[in-house]
Amino acid sequence: MSATPSSARPAHPRVGLFVTCLVDLMRPSVGFAAVKLLEDAGCVVDAPVQTCCGQPAYNSGDRGTTRDLAMRLIEAFQGYDYVVAPSGSCAGMIKAHYPELFEEDPNWRAKADALAGKTYELISFLVDVLGVTKVGAAFDGAVTYHDSCSGLRELGVKRQPRKLLASVEGLTLVEMKDSDVCCGFGGTFAVKYSDISGAIVEAKAKNIEETQAPTVLAGDLGCLMNMAGKLSRDGRSIQVRHVAEVLAGMTDEPPIGAAKAKAIK
Repeated sequence: MSATPSSARPAHPRVGLFVTCLVDLMRPSVGFAAVKLLEDAGCVVDAPVQTCCGQPAYNSGDRGTTRDLAMRLIEAFQGYDYVVAPSGSCAGMIKAHYPELFEEDPNWRAKADALAGKTYELISFLVDVLGVTKVGAAFDGAVTYHDSCSGLRELGVKRQPRKLLASVEGLTLVEMKDSDVCCGFGGTFAVKYSDISGAIVEAKAKNIEETQAPTVLAGDLGCLMNMAGKLSRDGRSIQVRHVAEVLAGMTDEPPIGAAKAKAIK
């Protein structure tokens, strides 16, 4: 992996990895891929004891619980040069919404602003902060890419994953129609408005299938699980993976939603 040096940052920045709830509970391989990418780029990576960023409570209007969770996360990550998450939605929650949670508390507002200022989504951090231009990974085949809403609209993540995917040996990116349109997940939205969510993911699944790419990638596990569930229910054999797994060359784990092969006794 190549990176452009910069005098504006430490030679070996200390990065606190915000693993996220879904990665921790549903797809730990994404966390390990994030660590590999960050360490290959020269970072010293740590994953402190952490809790939820509070996004589900925030989306449900529970500001009290959100603030409690935010305070814990702010304290857990205050000692790092950067905070990086393999999720645009969680990084967006910290960067865009934490400061507004503490508008009436100057002390915590200052702490929230400090954390927001050093928090990044994984792929944008690699490209925009560390200057990474290529990865030493290989992937045999075509992929298509879904732009997750929070990463795209709150953090401007769009060109960065495509830039690094272009450096993966053997990989061909086939753009889908409306790649920047919601997949229908939206966290609690998918539960509150299941009929609307189902219609949205149906359109997304159709656009994915029309590319004829056997693999779809994205940077948010919630979106990936939603798309994988729909594709599986429809009997489509398209593989679903987090972009970090492909960029790190860590694709031994079965695709999201696929069963692990049973060991022969």
